[in-house]
Amino acid sequence: MESKAFMWSHLIHLGSNMWNEEGNTKGREHRSTPCASPVFLFDRDAWDSYTLKLSEAGVNTLVIDIGEAMRYESHPEIAVKGAWSHEQMQSEIDRLRGLGFELVPKLNFSACHDVWLGEYSRMLSTKPYYTACGDIIDEVCKLFKPRYFHLGMDEETFGHQKNFQYAVVRNGDLWWHDLYFFIDHVERNGARPWVWSDYIWNHPDIFVQKMPREVLQSNWYYSGCFHEEEEGFSESHARYLSGFELLERHGYDQVPTGSVWSNENNFERLTEYCAERISPEHFLGMMQTVWERVDPAWMNKHNTAIEHIRIARSLLESN
Repeated sequence: MESKAFMWSHLIHLGSNMWNEEGNTKGREHRSTPCASPVFLFDRDAWDSYTLKLSEAGVNTLVIDIGEAMRYESHPEIAVKGAWSHEQMQSEIDRLRGLGFELVPKLNFSACHDVWLGEYSRMLSTKPYYTACGDIIDEVCKLFKPRYFHLGMDEETFGHQKNFQYAVVRNGDLWWHDLYFFIDHVERNGARPWVWSDYIWNHPDIFVQKMPREVLQSNWYYSGCFHEEEEGFSESHARYLSGFELLERHGYDQVPTGSVWSNENNFERLTEYCAERISPEHFLGMMQTVWERVDPAWMNKHNTAIEHIRIARSLLESN
């Protein structure tokens, strides 16, 4: 039986090879990771300081985007220089759990965010691809022994890949076939699958017909506009926000996700918005994210994210 403790969760990037290919910085020139790196980029001091602050702010769940950060023993051919061994990852798992975090591994299998898969990112839906993905999920589950496993699966459109040198989209039933494959591997390892919910924005009827109810959902919304009378509110905002109510209406458990990415005050407003529309039975938590690597040059953004987690917690827990 799952604990009903509310998840104040934070998506944190350990790996960051999830966007442009190595050498291709188009559209990401001013990001903490403009393109995929052949070397694992990690700043221990910044990481340790940030994770301690998250714990002190009341974050009880870390969703860790692993990507290229670990050397997968089942597929060492995709490892980057400096990727952590199992022993190094286990040491970090132990340290973070000692700070009080529940840990949720995340591997994004969206074709838009899978540069970390190396050569397999260009073999989608082939036998070698299924073998590699299944092996890696099994390996990560064995190490983390998680309650939840985040599979990503967001933004698999050509529009989101317009700056990529290699763009691919699984259409129709193939996208669902592969999602079911990932879900099956996660469940075989005793974990609950978790995905981004943006597929629902453009395919609501198909989504509620085909998405299993046991899959935990994170619809995401990063704007500062929440109501049509607010300046700047658009039809797109309304469509994105409708996902929360649609998921509630059809009985999905949710961990809505906000960010300081485009609006610093988004997270607390989103928390209040969702608390009014999602039943306690299905409102399992909130997730904040920055979408930048934990890098000293970006710590102002990360620290701002922490402050808005504090505000959101205070608002929700005072009601």
